[in-house]
Amino acid sequence: MDLGLADRVAIVTGGSKGIGLADVRGLLAEGARVVAVSRSVTPELAQLEGARLLHVSADLMDATAPRHGAARAIEAFGALDILINNAGGPPPGTKLPRFGFLGLDDPSWQAMFEFNLFSAVRACRAALPHLLTRPGSAIVNVSSGMALQPSAVNVDYSAAKAALMSLTKALAEEFGTQGLRVNGVCPGPMRTAWWTDEGGAADIIAAQAATDRDTVLNRLAPEMMQLTTGRLIEPEEIADAILLLASPRSASTTGTEFVVDGGLVKAA
Repeated sequence: MDLGLADRVAIVTGGSKGIGLADVRGLLAEGARVVAVSRSVTPELAQLEGARLLHVSADLMDATAPRHGAARAIEAFGALDILINNAGGPPPGTKLPRFGFLGLDDPSWQAMFEFNLFSAVRACRAALPHLLTRPGSAIVNVSSGMALQPSAVNVDYSAAKAALMSLTKALAEEFGTQGLRVNGVCPGPMRTAWWTDEGGAADIIAAQAATDRDTVLNRLAPEMMQLTTGRLIEPEEIADAILLLASPRSASTTGTEFVVDGGLVKAA
């Protein structure tokens, strides 16, 4: 299917790995021009180097980073059609999962909201003046299945992602009459660096369950979270949904929560 994204200009935050990297790959394959915003260039992102890809080195914990990313997109490509707020998850220096509410102090909450909500707020603020000049423009915010089904695990993360979904619906309502569509994607647990990096979620759960990381990734984690599919999600499966929502193929879709969670959320 041709998604109609050829020559569109997209910003992808957190574009160097995981879902963001899959977004960048998919957009380039569709003929789009892409600005990948991340703290560093991974080897996987470097392999995609070309005239239609610009990397902007920025730390999204810095309040000025989203404005810099938007400015570089306009400077390099002369327009901005799509914003994908993908950056999120554990703030730099933080390991998830974290269990329970009482162990979280104010700095923990502030860092989580800074990375998972305020970075997206600032990116939207920086991009909107440009997006509103382009027909068929779109924002896609990457939330989480935990925003829809919170638990005693990662309480601050769930709350930040729920706030991001509220922002998504509010922006869709305010700017929809001006031609801008705003949607969200709620992924379930994925086989990304959050889980697979040394010291990441797989290792944390393995230590608690007295097992090994491969058992966690391949069996225990899907069982614990009652994933209907019986496996963790691949980043490309989330990226497919994001690109569809960014595409003019979804011209009548706005203000939605598109769930790709392997059956994590059991009720609406």
